[in-house]
Amino acid sequence: MPVNDDLAQEFFAVDTTALCDADKTTRVLHSAIRARSARTRMFGPAFTVRCRDDFLGVLQAVEAAEPGDVIVVDGGAREIALGGELFARGALARSLGGIVVDAGYRDLAYVSGCDLPVYSRFVTPLSGTAAKLGELQVPVTCGGVTVNPGDLVLADGEGLVVVAPDRIRGLLTAARAIKKAETAIIDRLDAGATLSDAFALAEHVEALKRGEPSALRPRTAL
Repeated sequence: MPVNDDLAQEFFAVDTTALCDADKTTRVLHSAIRARSARTRMFGPAFTVRCRDDFLGVLQAVEAAEPGDVIVVDGGAREIALGGELFARGALARSLGGIVVDAGYRDLAYVSGCDLPVYSRFVTPLSGTAAKLGELQVPVTCGGVTVNPGDLVLADGEGLVVVAPDRIRGLLTAARAIKKAETAIIDRLDAGATLSDAFALAEHVEALKRGEPSALRPRTAL
């Protein structure tokens, strides 16, 4: 799926928490994979790589991916750097959307201030070799979840999620509705209301005590 600027803007109007609230089955990468760069917001199709202790496949991916693609590296969660400053600079030169490495990354003196979103499980000065052919554009496991080539990778300060392209529009629509409801609740709390005022809390608790199905929802009079 090519980068869709309209969809990207829709994501930038919400966040990963709203996406997860809209669908509890959303694929969320392990929280150990953290932002290493100044910019954390990311939206783009996955260009996948599988390699172990060797960064040649990552280098190939940076050169082969299309503008806007997010390099997603299944590095086996090993504490070996599979990227660094040169990879980030190369990705920026090719207008890629970001780099996600389930292994190590290095050169934080540059990466921590760069405009390319970079996520990794580890930070380490020890790099891998460049002597093994990695696998490109195959289903991989990154952060404990399956990532297929072309899956959409979305990230912000809360973390990383992966969404199948055919589900993104509906998920973003639901996320916008959630953010709108949250804004109304925040406005009411800022005006002095309590959480019990904002939610039908007592009714929800009593229904659960009676063994009845119930969901915690905002009061309709918001």
